[in-house]
Order: sequence, then structure tokens, then C-alpha cells
Amino acid sequence: MLIKSRVLFIGAASALALAACGPKESANAAPAASGKASTSAPAAKDGVAATVNGTAISTATVDMMVKERTSQGQPDTPELRKAIVDNLAMQTLVANEGTKKGLDKTDDVKRQLELIKQSMTANAFIQDWIKANPVTDEMVKAEYDKMVGTAGGTEFKARHILVKEEAEAKSIIAKLKKDAKAFASLAKEKSNDPGSKVNGGDLGWFNPASMVPEFGAAVAKLEKGKFTDEPVKSQFGYHVIMLEDSRPITPPPLEQLKEQLKQQVQRTNMKAYLDKLKADAKIVYTTPVAAPAATGAAAPAAHDGHDHGAAPAPAEAPAAATPAASK
Repeated sequence: MLIKSRVLFIGAASALALAACGPKESANAAPAASGKASTSAPAAKDGVAATVNGTAISTATVDMMVKERTSQGQPDTPELRKAIVDNLAMQTLVANEGTKKGLDKTDDVKRQLELIKQSMTANAFIQDWIKANPVTDEMVKAEYDKMVGTAGGTEFKARHILVKEEAEAKSIIAKLKKDAKAFASLAKEKSNDPGSKVNGGDLGWFNPASMVPEFGAAVAKLEKGKFTDEPVKSQFGYHVIMLEDSRPITPPPLEQLKEQLKQQVQRTNMKAYLDKLKADAKIVYTTPVAAPAATGAAAPAAHDGHDHGAAPAPAEAPAAATPAASK
């Protein structure tokens, strides 16, 4: 079939994305949904942008699609409008041919039309809900204060040298005890961390919570200008760490985060609403939710040592987001 099913999926984290997609879905799905829809005459108050074998394409439909494009940054030009009318004309022509063959009466198309209608109606409701439940400045300020309250702590500026063997790490520490100023040159020569090696092991400023636990704990115990007396073992090897500086973590000002926090509050509020909506509903699953096990010709693939039947689960990201953890 030419028409793909547009199935509504409202997740807690995707509610706003769904709302944002509403106008686009409406603009693109409605004309293609049915030959019948495209053959009906526009309302009297609408102008006619073009006709296709007598079927009118309303200027209101063109304006709706122009509005969608301009919201994405495209300028409203005669060329854009001409391209939209051309696309609608071809879509109308093809849809009318499908109607002549009775394809709009098939079960598949009827089901897809129902899903499109359901999705568009749900999208419209979500946009209406957002409009009726705006995020206030007070809500944003409360979210900011909450973030500030949990963002306390200290960030550090440090260097490290990463090697595979503990003995090599101890040898480096012995050299540093004789000349601590040699840290950068030793990092360039010995370190297995390509991200910091070229900078003499410099990791810049970081929150210890962003590092693997062993590394973060070791940095937090160091005094400014000191290095670890013993190698710090982690999943990546053995680290020799030197602390250069530390400072309190200062959150960005409210104005800098205002839009981000507004979206976050909106997502939180909508999640609460949708969770309650679902909790109050009576949902009965009358068929198995999980897909049945592969059978027939697909079965042998399960025995060749590779999983061809499903995408592998994404690996969990390491605890650290700096070169110390990216090895």
C-alpha cells in the first residue's frame, strides 16, 4: 500500500514531540488519506488553488502546508507555493485513480484511515491541552530552584596518565616523585588515552560524578597540585592522576535555562496527566502483546551464532563521559 499506517504512540517522554508533529501529520496525512477526501469540493469560503480533472484543491489546504514549511524555516515564496500545489495535484490525481478502483473501500485502507483520524484527533487534543495548561514563570522558577538544590558540589581540573600494567603506573609515580613537573611530558609519552594524551593528560574541568567511580573518588581525595601515590585501577587500566584545581559547581543563570526548563516542566505535567488518564482507563489485552517466536524458514537463523531476528539492546553507556572512561 502507498499509505503507511500512522499509529499514535503517546509515551511519557514523547508527548511533546507528538504535539509538535501534529500540524505536520495533519498537513501530510489528510490529503493522502483517501481519494474521497480529495474529490470533495472545498468549503464556499475557501478559494481554489487548482483543479485536477474537476477536483478542487483549496487554497486553505495550500496555506496550511505553507505554514508548516515556514515554521521549519522555509520562506513563503511563489516557488514554494507552486511546488506544494504541484505535489497536491499529483497526490489528488493518484488518490482519485485509487478511488476509481475501489481501493478506498478495502479493509487495509479503512483501518489506516481510522488510525490516521485517531492520531490526528489525539494530536489536536494534546495541543489543546498544552494551550489550556500553560507553564507559568512560577513553575519554571520552582524547577530551577530544585535543580540548583541538587547541583551542588565541586568540579575538578586534573590530568591523568592511563597505562595497562600496574607496574608501569608505579614506575611513572616514582618518576613524578622526583620531578612532578614531568607529568605532561610523561602523559604524552606513556598514556593510552588518546583524547588527553596530546594535551599532556589534561582532562579540563569535570564533575567527578561523570567519571568511573574509582577515578572520581581518587580525584576528590587529592589536594591541589598533588598526584596519586598509588595507581588507581579502573575497568580501563591503571591511572596516575594529578589535581590542578577545584571550584564549586555554579549552575547557569535562570534566563539561560528558561526555555529548556519550560519544556521539562511541560513534559512532566503532561506525563502526570497521561499517567492518570491511563490509570483511570480500563484497558483489557485480549491478544498476546509479544510477537510470536520465529518459525518455518526463519528458524535456522537462530542457530548460526548470530541474532538476526532482533536488533541488539543498546549497551549501557560507561559511567564516565570523559577520556578517562572512553577507552
